[in-house]
Amino acid sequence: MSDKLTIASNENAVDQAAVDEEGFQTEHMILNMGPSHPAMHGTIKITAELDGETIVRSDVHVGYLHRGFEKECENSNYFQCFPYVDRLNYVSPMINNVAFAGVVEKALGVEVTERTKWIRVLISELSRLSDHLTCVGASAMELGAMSAFLYMIKAREYIWELHEAISGARLTVSYCRIGGLMRDLPDGFVPWCRANLAKIREVVLESQKLLAKNRIYFDRMRGVATITKEEAISYGFTGPMLRACGVEYDVRKATPYLVYDEIDFDVPVGEFGDNYDRFYVRMLEMEQSIRIIEQVLDRMPEGPINLYDPRFQLPPKDEVYNTIEGLVNHFKLIMHGIQIPKCEAYFAVEGGNGELGFYLVSDGTGRPYKVRCRPPSFIQMGAMSRLLEGQSIADVVPTFGMINMIGGECDR
Repeated sequence: MSDKLTIASNENAVDQAAVDEEGFQTEHMILNMGPSHPAMHGTIKITAELDGETIVRSDVHVGYLHRGFEKECENSNYFQCFPYVDRLNYVSPMINNVAFAGVVEKALGVEVTERTKWIRVLISELSRLSDHLTCVGASAMELGAMSAFLYMIKAREYIWELHEAISGARLTVSYCRIGGLMRDLPDGFVPWCRANLAKIREVVLESQKLLAKNRIYFDRMRGVATITKEEAISYGFTGPMLRACGVEYDVRKATPYLVYDEIDFDVPVGEFGDNYDRFYVRMLEMEQSIRIIEQVLDRMPEGPINLYDPRFQLPPKDEVYNTIEGLVNHFKLIMHGIQIPKCEAYFAVEGGNGELGFYLVSDGTGRPYKVRCRPPSFIQMGAMSRLLEGQSIADVVPTFGMINMIGGECDR
């Protein structure tokens, strides 16, 4: 029997026969990892060429999810797009809502009320906390740190309780509206949010103590999948992946939107651009998000949450049911859509994984002519092969985890 193991792939294996120091003939092995592998989310396949346990090169396939999100939006009116954008990065759906509402409002040339701006910052930072807790917790679990995962999912539950109180849903929230929000914050929300923030901060600090100086976790992360800041910029990195390389770029600071320019917060950066820095930057960003939310709760003004403009905002239900004007306005907006003048617009926010932007083209009808999303997960997956080069097969899981690929964003 041959002592050589070869796992066939769909691609033709390259003949890499060689002779080692002891005179034995060796060859590289082709290993398929995913899409059924539990760490690959059911949508990613990595074809890795191995020299022993070292990855010589790899081919990463991200195209196992085909929903046609952008085309669905182009066949819907502007109101109907919000449930679709919820399902991009479904761990931080509120940020998706804010980004899409922002690009439509930019195309319309309108600005939302002050209270709406502050509430949108609040829900964005709650979503960022949810995103980072899920990323770090799940990645720790995949390396065997089960306790940290359970603690962080407990903290995420506090956030999703707030999501449910705000929007009526935990995950697919559809909370933002063009020109405003679905509804105002519920009674008693501010003290409830403060209490949950205190519990979340406690979990974050506890998890940081568990992981940051854990010998096993540190050794599995430090010096793994290192990339220089020049390479990161050339690949189009943004968010924690870029900041881990020492580049202090954050959309909230570089091109402030909503009221981020009125809020005091820091942008954590790393030094080595490896998996450990990606982990630690996210840990520090969670503290900054809590700082931002606390400032919002202290300074959020009273006032309306919607512009109540009949050109693009649905009338309240009591007007629809009890007045002919409300009924006609509702009918025209639903059947004909918002009449945005012919234009192009791009609006970007700082998502959980980096710059999340929407490019919109209007042809003057009630449906967008073109919707294009700039999803940070999809952009950063383009560097996966580069990050894995020279690493061990065991390093695939933590590297993939720190990219924090969300399948909904890679829908192409």
